[in-house]
Amino acid sequence: MSTDSADPFYWLRVILASNRGTLMELGISPIVTSGLIMQLLAGAKIIEVGDTPKDRALFNGAQKCKRIISFLPRIVMPLKFSTLRIESRPISVFGMVITVGQAIVYVMSGLYGDPSEIGAGICLLIVVQLVIAGLIVLLLDELLQKGYGLGSGISLFIATNICETIVWKAFSPATMNTGRGTEFEGAVIALFHLLATRTDKVRALREAFYRNNLPNLMNLMATFVVFGVVIYFQGFRVDLPIKSARYRGQYSSYPIKLFYTSNIPIILQSALVSNLYVISQMLAAKFGGNFLVNLLGTWSDASGSYRSYPTGGICYYLSPPDTLSHVLEDPIHCVIYIIFMLGSCAFFSKTWIDVSGSSAKDVAKQLKEQQMVMRGHREKSMIHELNRYIPTAAAFGGLCIGALSVTADFMGAIGSGTGILLAVTIIYQYFEIFVKEQQEMGGMAAMFF
Repeated sequence: MSTDSADPFYWLRVILASNRGTLMELGISPIVTSGLIMQLLAGAKIIEVGDTPKDRALFNGAQKCKRIISFLPRIVMPLKFSTLRIESRPISVFGMVITVGQAIVYVMSGLYGDPSEIGAGICLLIVVQLVIAGLIVLLLDELLQKGYGLGSGISLFIATNICETIVWKAFSPATMNTGRGTEFEGAVIALFHLLATRTDKVRALREAFYRNNLPNLMNLMATFVVFGVVIYFQGFRVDLPIKSARYRGQYSSYPIKLFYTSNIPIILQSALVSNLYVISQMLAAKFGGNFLVNLLGTWSDASGSYRSYPTGGICYYLSPPDTLSHVLEDPIHCVIYIIFMLGSCAFFSKTWIDVSGSSAKDVAKQLKEQQMVMRGHREKSMIHELNRYIPTAAAFGGLCIGALSVTADFMGAIGSGTGILLAVTIIYQYFEIFVKEQQEMGGMAAMFF
């Protein structure tokens, strides 16, 4: 079994929370795909979904899978949960079917080697491992949806995967032969190893901070800088004063954050570009000499990283430069990439408020239903006042998200700009949820926040 070939799904790994060659190979793709299928079926009126709790439960789970769920924990999770009652929780049938289908496709497409060479037994074993791991992910997501945790499973898996990547790149004990001798992959461990083994300490420090092809300390420092900047921008907001239309003296505020649409712009932008990369690689592998295919993108395998990178075409100009030296070598590529990132993130952010029910009109309707009005404004003028802030916050916030992602890519931050932004925004959302719950319960967090 081999995974030495270029990873065709490398560009999708961040948003799918998957790692090649591990049990998390499928990541959250079964959850996302099954959810999209159910939403499309409901949107096309192929299935009818009512507003009753029973209908929503059937929609979320498709049907109860009691026998599978009660059998799965006995095999892979020999723990007794006295309060969770795992066997009674539904898991989407679509999710299960897609998990099995994706596992079979991954193996039969040769992702782990030629099936005829590795044998039917090994292929079956890999499929079983991927299916069991995928079902565990579905189960964990279901538990979070039922209230046995904070947030959603999708967000948690993405943030965990990105943080794991950063920690691994910093402290990985894996060794590699770079032509200058054996070096550790982890940036921090490599620092001490180089200082201990090299006679020229200044050169050892320079190599630890600026080495190529492996994580270095400058990459790690850039990661923490971007983390801090994103957290700082998370606090930017405008509080609009509101009051109750029924009770006098009941005042509150409606916050409009700079990142009004949170991480949605970077998720949509990354999903669009990543799928374009995958399609381009597939076409280049089959029809490499075609003019239109080459116009879309030409690809080469990166040595030592098991991934392909674009060398020409549209995909090349939509991909981030690897280092600052590449920015100086090809400034046109840099300029086009910056314009695309800023424009696409601003566009997706502005569009999202209209399709997600968070536009000025929708917010005004929600406030009206809660019998709240803006102080100094009548009900009819609330939409006009909210329009002064919400579209601007959405567009400018998306622009800032794109700029931070570009900055992180140029600085060489570990995990890519997209990954870091996703991790920080998700972790900050969990922090806000935790603080809110502590305040409602009168916990210790209420004394500090």
